[in-house]
Amino acid sequence: MDAMDCILTRRSIRKYTDDMIPDDIIDELLKAAMSAPAAGSQDPWHFILIKDRAILEKVPEVHPYARMVPKAFAAILVCWDPTIEKHKGFGEQDCSAATENILLAAQACGLGAVWLGCYPREDRVNGLRGLLGIPDHVIPFALIPFGRPDEEKGPALRWKEDRIHRNGW
Repeated sequence: MDAMDCILTRRSIRKYTDDMIPDDIIDELLKAAMSAPAAGSQDPWHFILIKDRAILEKVPEVHPYARMVPKAFAAILVCWDPTIEKHKGFGEQDCSAATENILLAAQACGLGAVWLGCYPREDRVNGLRGLLGIPDHVIPFALIPFGRPDEEKGPALRWKEDRIHRNGW
């Protein structure tokens, strides 16, 4: 799959089969995340791979939009560590880029995934922090459950010419 096809066909997938996903494919998702651009190349992120079924079952108790997580093969929690940010205030952008890379890598690997926002919602941040034993200075940023897709969605047609301003507003 070429890059544009991957970008244009990626959709939020919330239904998964029970099929196994090999560790080498999961490693590809994590490599993609760590290949994201980051301000000053400081990489202010940590990633928590969640495969434990008991933990996956508890996630919807702390995130109101995570009903699909218990059916996912696994999930990756992208965390932001402000203490290792080289350029303060850019961690959100850095973690967003890492999150999008995971989603695109999942698409390229034939997986389905969805971005579940955590930060800046304090209830989600604190709930995941407590569930996973995350230190107080580390911020749960985004949760990406993934698995073999059990639903098909066509490309989203989001092109809006009226949102493009050339050489000024």
